[in-house]
Amino acid sequence: IASSRQAWHPHRILAPIPTHVHSYQLSLKSFPTFLTQTCICQHLVSFDRMDEQLFRLKAVCPIDGRYNSQVAPLGECLSEYGLIRNRYVVMVRYLALLVDIGVATSSTDSDVDSKVLSDQVRALEATFILDDATKVKEIEKTTRHDLKAVEYVLKDKLKADEALSGLCEFVHFGCTSEDVNNLAWSLGLKEAVHGVLAPKMQLVLETLGTMATDLADAPMMARTHGQTATPTTMGKELANFAYRLRRQYDGILAVPLLGKLGGAVGNFNAHLAACPDKDWPALAQTFVETHLGLTYNPYTTQVESHDALAELFQAVSRFNVVLLDLVRDMWGYISLGYFQQKTIKGEVGSSTMPHKVNPIDFENAEGNIGIANASFAFFASKLPVSRFQRDLSDSTVLRNMGVALGHTLIAMASCVRGLHKVGANRAHMLTELDQHLELLAEPIQTVMRAHGVDAPYEQLKAATQNKVVTREGLDAVIDANASALPADIVEALKKLKPSEYVGAAETLAKGVAVYCNFPTAAAATT
Repeated sequence: IASSRQAWHPHRILAPIPTHVHSYQLSLKSFPTFLTQTCICQHLVSFDRMDEQLFRLKAVCPIDGRYNSQVAPLGECLSEYGLIRNRYVVMVRYLALLVDIGVATSSTDSDVDSKVLSDQVRALEATFILDDATKVKEIEKTTRHDLKAVEYVLKDKLKADEALSGLCEFVHFGCTSEDVNNLAWSLGLKEAVHGVLAPKMQLVLETLGTMATDLADAPMMARTHGQTATPTTMGKELANFAYRLRRQYDGILAVPLLGKLGGAVGNFNAHLAACPDKDWPALAQTFVETHLGLTYNPYTTQVESHDALAELFQAVSRFNVVLLDLVRDMWGYISLGYFQQKTIKGEVGSSTMPHKVNPIDFENAEGNIGIANASFAFFASKLPVSRFQRDLSDSTVLRNMGVALGHTLIAMASCVRGLHKVGANRAHMLTELDQHLELLAEPIQTVMRAHGVDAPYEQLKAATQNKVVTREGLDAVIDANASALPADIVEALKKLKPSEYVGAAETLAKGVAVYCNFPTAAAATT
C-alpha cells in the first residue's frame, strides 16, 4: 500500500492550488469480514487509483491533469512535496554544520564526538519520506506557517533519538524562514533544470542534429519576405535552429543559482548576538557553496534578491523563443509540402475531413511556449522586486515556477514528437525549384560583375522582375554579354540549375552535428 501511494500524491502536483483532493478514510471495519488481508490491500490500492484518476480529470491546471505524465519528474523538485523535502534537507545540513563548528552540542551526552554526532544528523536526510510531507501539511493547519511546520517535523525526529534530542533548539538557529526557503527553491530549480529540463533540451538538439545531417543535401527554395529566394537545403535550415538552441542551452546551464543565509535582514544579527566569535559570513558561504552546491550571495536583505532567478527564466524564455521559431517554420514547411506527415494507425486528423493529418504537435508546442514565456516574463519582472527588506508577494509566484517549466517540457516533447512524425518530400522541393528559374538571376549577375560586365544587376532585373522567367530568356542575357565572359563560364551559367545553386549549405548542415552531440544523457549535470 505504501509503495502504491509513493507513486502519486496530491503534494506532488505542480500547480499550487489543488482543485480536487479526495481522500478515502478507510478502516478494517469498512470491509466485509470475509475479505482477506490481501483483498483489503487490493481495495486500498484500487481506491488510490480511483482517487488519482478523479483528481486528474478534475484538475484545473492541465499540467496536473491532461499532461501530467509529461511533467511528472518536476513534481519531485518543484511541487509542494519538493519544496518541503528541500526545506528539510537545508535544515538537516545546516544543523550538521552547527555541530561541526561546535555551536550545536547535545546536552544529553557531552562526551560524544562532534564528527559522530554530525554524521548522525546528516543521516536524518535519508529518512525523509512522503508521510513526513503529509505530516508537515497537517501541522501547518495549526501553525499557519509552512516553514515552522517543517521545523517541528525535524524536531520530532531528533526527539525520537536519545543521542540527538539535545539538538532540538539548534534547528533553524539564528535563521529566518527565507534563509531556508531561498536555498530550498534554488536546490529544487537546480534539480529541475539540470536533471529534468536539460536532458529534454538535449533530445531536441540531438533530433535536430540528426535531421540536419540527413537532409544536408536536400535542396529547397528559400523564402525571404514570403517571396521566392536563393536556394538552400532543408538540412541547413534545421542546422540554423540547432546552433541557436545550443547557444541558449549553454546559457541556461551557465546561470548560477544563488543562495543566502544571513538572518532577518542579511546582517547575521542573531548569529553574532549568540556566537560573536564565529565568522558567520564565511560559514554561510561555506554552507551555501560546499554543503549545498549553490552560489553564495553575500549582499541581501531578508530575501535573496532573485536576480539570478530572473536571469534563469529569461534564458529559458530565449530557448523557447528559438523553439517557437522552429515549430512555426516546421508548420509552414508542412503547409508548403516540403514535409509529409506520417500517419499513425488509429489517429484522427479531423472530426469531419477524413483525409487530414494536422500538424498538431507543432501547434501544441506553440501554445505551451506562449503560456510558459508569459509566465517567465512575469517572474523576471516580479521576483527581483521586494518592498524594503521583505514582503511576501514572491511566495505564491515562486510556487508557480514548476508550472512554467512544465509547459516548457510539454512544448519540447511536442516538438520532438512532431519532428519524428515528418519525412522530407525531396521530389516536391526539387520540382518547385525547377519551376523558379528567376532564382538564377542572382548567380548570373554576380558572376558577370566579377568579370567586369556593365550593369549586370540592372540587366537581370529587367529580364526577371514580374516576368515569367524561361531558360531562353536567361540565355539571351548571357549571350548578350558573352564577349566579356570566358567560354567555360558562359557554358556553366547556361547549365546551372536552381537545385545546384546552394552554396556551402550541405557542408554547413553537416558541421552543426558537433553542437548537437552529448557524451552521455547526464552530461548536463556534470
